[in-house]
Amino acid sequence: MKVNIYYGGRGVIDDPTIYVINKMQEVLEELRVEVTRYNLYEQKNAIATLTQTLKEADGIILASTVEWYGVGGYMFQFLDACWQYADKEKISTMYMQPVVMSTTYGEREGKLTLEAAWDLLGGLPCEGVCGYVEDLVSFEINKEYTAIIEKKAENLYRSISQKIKCMPGSNQAVRQSVLKSNRIDLTPQESEQLSNYASDDSFIKKQKEDIEELALMFKSKLGQEVADDDTKFLNALRKSFHPVPDFVAAYMFIIDDKNKNLIVKVNENDMECYFGPAEEDIDVISKLNVTAFDKIISGNQTFQGAFMGGVMTAKGNFRILKTLDKLFVF
Repeated sequence: MKVNIYYGGRGVIDDPTIYVINKMQEVLEELRVEVTRYNLYEQKNAIATLTQTLKEADGIILASTVEWYGVGGYMFQFLDACWQYADKEKISTMYMQPVVMSTTYGEREGKLTLEAAWDLLGGLPCEGVCGYVEDLVSFEINKEYTAIIEKKAENLYRSISQKIKCMPGSNQAVRQSVLKSNRIDLTPQESEQLSNYASDDSFIKKQKEDIEELALMFKSKLGQEVADDDTKFLNALRKSFHPVPDFVAAYMFIIDDKNKNLIVKVNENDMECYFGPAEEDIDVISKLNVTAFDKIISGNQTFQGAFMGGVMTAKGNFRILKTLDKLFVF
């Protein structure tokens, strides 16, 4: 028989959970059980791979300490990895005994949390150990407490060896009907490979670098498309410009989609156009979107038609606005 202990505390000297699992390990080894302990705080960067160790175990002990609130992040991280990568068929036949000791309030809630989590994973929870410890020394020398701990370890051994059945719980019904994972169904071998990748910092770093490279590529491509649009508008205006004698005016087109201002200045036979910030000496300010501007420079609509149709708004000198269609013939 093989039992794994997964300790989710911080490993401090006065942690009462360490004393409890040490005592339980002694009892199990006396019963000729092979016991392997995994300290999650020592393997925090490889917690995902620890799900592979479940396949060799007949039962496990999940041990944690409540120091201020809940059973701690390492334990939740391990359980989350079990949900993502562990072999659920193996878990369905595996007994789990929770051990939650507290130096503050919440040991019972912590034990129930571990039991409910294992139940949702499809495993078989055993009656666990929980307690509040104010003084570790007095707790260790108390023979009655020691006897309770030893009895719990014997119960775990008995549950595994005799394959004691558990009463059905509502958590299983919830898991089957409501709690469903969106992940792809994987074989145990594929789950093992995925857990290795998830815990490989160099692999994750490489993936992030690839994603950033793709993001930069698409941003660059998008930026090029925007630049191409800008050039297209400017070239269309320059190409279609027809001077009007003795005419001087300044136009500003606010293009919503681009959040840019297109400035057009006409001085008799000269015309300049560019994108830039808003200017003060403007005769007509118009506002339209890229689609409307595209229709105008492609010859499908006039400036006056866009204004009358409501797709372009304008304020300023309307006589100068009407001259736009004489200045630019698309």
